[in-house]
Amino acid sequence: MEDNAVVAKPKQWAGSLMEFRRDISAEMKKVTWPGRSEVLGTTVVVLVTTIVFGVFLWVCDYGFGQAIIWLLRKFGANI
Repeated sequence: MEDNAVVAKPKQWAGSLMEFRRDISAEMKKVTWPGRSEVLGTTVVVLVTTIVFGVFLWVCDYGFGQAIIWLLRKFGANI
C-alpha cells in the first residue's frame, strides 16, 4: 500500500505552503488601493444608481399592475 503524498513528504508540503505565503505577500505589495475620495465617489455612484433603478422598477411594477387591473375589469372581473 502506498503512503499518502501529504503524509510522506511533510517538509515539501510545508515548503509549498511557505512559498504560497511569500507569493501572496509579493502580490499584495503590487496592489494599488483606492483613496478616500475615490471610494466616496464610487459609493455615491452606486447609491444613486440603486435609487434610480429602484424608482424605475417601482414605476414599472405599479404601471403593469394597473394595466392588468384595467384589463381584468374590461373583460368582466370584479376587482
